[in-house]
Amino acid sequence: MTDYPVDLATKPDVQAFFDEQTNTISYIVKDPDSNSCAIIDSVMDIDYAAGRITFDHADELIRQIQARELNLEWIIETHVHADHLSAAPYIQERLGGKIGVGSKITVIQDVFGKIFNEGTEFQRDGSQFDALFEDGNIYKIGNMNCFTIYTPGHTPACMVHVMGDAAFVGDTLFMPDGGSARCDFPGGSAEELYDSIMKVLSLPDETRLFMCHDYGPNGRDIKWETTVADEKAHNIHVGGGKSKEDFVKFRTERDAQLAMPKLIIPSLQVNMRAGEVPKDEAGNPVLKVPVNGL
Repeated sequence: MTDYPVDLATKPDVQAFFDEQTNTISYIVKDPDSNSCAIIDSVMDIDYAAGRITFDHADELIRQIQARELNLEWIIETHVHADHLSAAPYIQERLGGKIGVGSKITVIQDVFGKIFNEGTEFQRDGSQFDALFEDGNIYKIGNMNCFTIYTPGHTPACMVHVMGDAAFVGDTLFMPDGGSARCDFPGGSAEELYDSIMKVLSLPDETRLFMCHDYGPNGRDIKWETTVADEKAHNIHVGGGKSKEDFVKFRTERDAQLAMPKLIIPSLQVNMRAGEVPKDEAGNPVLKVPVNGL
């Protein structure tokens, strides 16, 4: 990547929070020169079998921000997650901040609006979010410049957010021994994911990369931080110069063997609404289960 509109000398403070139920890592990212911060990929807790939603994970993020006397400016979703529910509106109500996602959220809303048989009252224009990011957008957290990279493949709405020397990659990449994310959801593409990964790996070698998920392959401890150089050298799916053809063949065959994520049905309904739980005509929160729809 020839254009790099942030200063690599800027080293934001990154605090990670691991959610065991969904293997998700959420982050508080602080501008080193102010008290401004962002939250990346928050989690709302759900007991799906009981139909019960709680906020322990989000409350911990809120406690940390309040204890550090930080000013929350952004609540970022790297993509519309299919394996956990966002707590963005719950956090926003308590701390403020803008909720942002990639502009291709409209594609997700259109596809899954049909699958979940949403009525005309469900807006498919991304208006549930405060900001819709395009490829190459520049924005600030305090004094720190940040920019977005459009990285489709896992979903059509995936974005990587680069903040100083740190990049938050969503599901575009996993740790080197984890490889890459699946591409078999509606709108996914192994070809596009390979190209997106190459965009990320064209960042400077010393760029810190922060994962959205980790599953501890082969029993190792959970990890979430690596570098561009480490991924280029050691990623088991794309590292060491593996070809696009080999990646697509592997990813396609592998995805055909994977079961659907356990929380995909509630996650998509909530996350395409910026974290709001849908309601029935009486105003009660309710989730649908489309039969043979996915």
